[in-house]
Amino acid sequence: MKSLFIITGASKGIGRGLAEKALEDKDHNVIGISRTHSIQNDQYTALTADLSNPSEAASLSEKLYSNKSNYDRIVLINNAGTLGDVNHMGNIDNSSISQLMDLNVSSPMILMNEFMKTLRDFSGEKIIINISSGAGKKAVDGWSGYCASKAALDMATRVAFDENKIEENHFKIFAVAPGVVDTQMQTQIRNTTKDSFSSVDRFISLKEDEQLSNEHEVAEKYFYILSHIDDFDEPLLDVRNL
Repeated sequence: MKSLFIITGASKGIGRGLAEKALEDKDHNVIGISRTHSIQNDQYTALTADLSNPSEAASLSEKLYSNKSNYDRIVLINNAGTLGDVNHMGNIDNSSISQLMDLNVSSPMILMNEFMKTLRDFSGEKIIINISSGAGKKAVDGWSGYCASKAALDMATRVAFDENKIEENHFKIFAVAPGVVDTQMQTQIRNTTKDSFSSVDRFISLKEDEQLSNEHEVAEKYFYILSHIDDFDEPLLDVRNL
């Protein structure tokens, strides 16, 4: 199936793992959206954007969908995100709050909105995968911004999922939590203090005990979902439950 994958935060971590997995198939093209780029491949197009500025997300549509008729399937994966300032409320850097919400919520919602607006009449398969987190369902001290942003993205996904059923526009929309993955975000977590994040020792142990997944293992699970997309009838998923 001739497919286009649009992946935010594709230069590292889960985003890079997803992009590299997509590029294994010669019928797949990838547009990676990030501030820097690390993938060199004829099937890969790099778009430079800072998604902590939502106006940059809003300006991307023409570049993303100008060749939509060439594809049987278009997949948007909203992966870019930040943990933000890990600190208890009352100690958080105020400027980090709006930056986190813009990157983790506003830009993904804008990209979803543009995807659904532009591809409403697209006859091929059209899929949105938002990278979720268990932190959107469970309060974690020190992560108030991150927890709130992932809960917001989960709810935006649920609403869009329900609206799509009402309108019968044939989009497939999911928020999928990846589990605990060995990324730069995990490094940031392990480098925090107990005063800012009381569970830091647990995350240090996960690394020491080799309990973290890597981005390639996680990418395999996301592509399992994509290849069995019609088997899932609820919008919120977790790869650990597959």
